[in-house]
Amino acid sequence: MCPNCRAFITSSDRVCPYCEVQLGPRAVELRSAETLQNFIPRAYATSVLILVINVAVYVAMLIVSVKFSNKAASGALGDVWQGFSGGVLILFGGKYAPYIYQYHQWWRIVTAGFLHGSLLHIAMNMWVMFDLVAEVEQFYGTSRLVIIYVVSSAAGFLLSLWWAPATVSIGASAACFGLIGGMMAIGLTRDTPLARAIRSYYRRWALYGIVFSFMPFMHIDIAAHVGGLIGGFAVGFLAGLPGAAKSPCERAWQAVAGICVIATAYCFLQELRFFNVALSQ
Repeated sequence: MCPNCRAFITSSDRVCPYCEVQLGPRAVELRSAETLQNFIPRAYATSVLILVINVAVYVAMLIVSVKFSNKAASGALGDVWQGFSGGVLILFGGKYAPYIYQYHQWWRIVTAGFLHGSLLHIAMNMWVMFDLVAEVEQFYGTSRLVIIYVVSSAAGFLLSLWWAPATVSIGASAACFGLIGGMMAIGLTRDTPLARAIRSYYRRWALYGIVFSFMPFMHIDIAAHVGGLIGGFAVGFLAGLPGAAKSPCERAWQAVAGICVIATAYCFLQELRFFNVALSQ
């Protein structure tokens, strides 16, 4: 029962479908997050999974960078702070126009969103991502969250490919902006007190992020941020908030989320194939 309007709802609803009040997490979710709540904003299963994938890819990049570096091991470990070389980023699937156009490696549009160039880079993105993923999942549910994450990240690097084809681009920040865009879709398409609060809050997030993107010393891919924001907003606008858990509409969005997961796995398999071929030459 909704604590605000007292309407009957399902246990999987994150937002009341009648009064649009955000519902708190269930007790079982609070227990699962209890061990981490003092260290990170909100730790849900989806947040942890996204963190694990990004960190695992970063660790693999670090291992390869150290193993194949011509420098001493201690010098190679310095790349943790200074950033990986462009060759390592390309080897692991960074957005790189010559390979995309010449060899049709379009899977780089997806894999680039899971790569990070330095320890500071991944630490900043994952901290922001944890907070955003928790908020978006509360409103949209897991299926729509997955779609927003994958589509907005790909949209960001597609715009980057057109805007700045000469640069190697990576990072989960495109997906971060996509999550912001998804929340802005709620705020801009409704006129309730909750929607107005969301609109005000995430409009500041977007503004601060765009301003931060223009700082020259940060070497930020502005196009990826803008594309991610647009992609996330588009998905949020089309998807809307979740309805009845077993309705045909919800099953359709679950199927789309499954397609996004399969497509991401396929892109990583293609990247692994490229990786093995590149190292064998």
